[in-house]
Amino acid sequence: MDGFTIRAALPQDHERLGELTAAAYLDDGLLDFGAEDPYLEVLRDVAHRAAHTDVLVAVDADGTVLGGVAFVEGPGPFADIAREGEAEFRMLAVAPAGRGRGIGTALVRECIERARALGRNRVVLSTQASMHTAHAIYERFGFRRAPERDWSPVRDLKLLVYVLELEPAPERASALERGSEPERD
Repeated sequence: MDGFTIRAALPQDHERLGELTAAAYLDDGLLDFGAEDPYLEVLRDVAHRAAHTDVLVAVDADGTVLGGVAFVEGPGPFADIAREGEAEFRMLAVAPAGRGRGIGTALVRECIERARALGRNRVVLSTQASMHTAHAIYERFGFRRAPERDWSPVRDLKLLVYVLELEPAPERASALERGSEPERD
């Protein structure tokens, strides 16, 4: 990776990640009401996300948070669209200083690997139609549009759903073929 590491967010990362997530959504014009949009408080509240999900961050060698994402293991209080057997990720954001370095791609890859390790059948996500750069990342990983699952959290905002079908991890697939579960440490 280009000078960064992906790790679990620490409490001291929450404020920085919240601010960079809010700024990314604002700067990219993704909020209907700009600086007055009530969703900004949700984007800034990383402590709440961390209580319900696995929040991951990309940090440089100095520990500066350059991006982050909320990985949702399955249906629950922080899932928007995950169904049984599915993992979801939300609020993927990269700071301007981190863009073009593969941070978004690395965060998506980590979410996929976590879902696979948990034995999930698929990874799902919601995105806005204008998020073309993000769509390109998702499509490189094999995510496909699932228009039948598109939804609107608020009036006049349609979110597009993407789905990635997962193959079982090789060690899990081999154990399942033998009729047993893999051993756990």
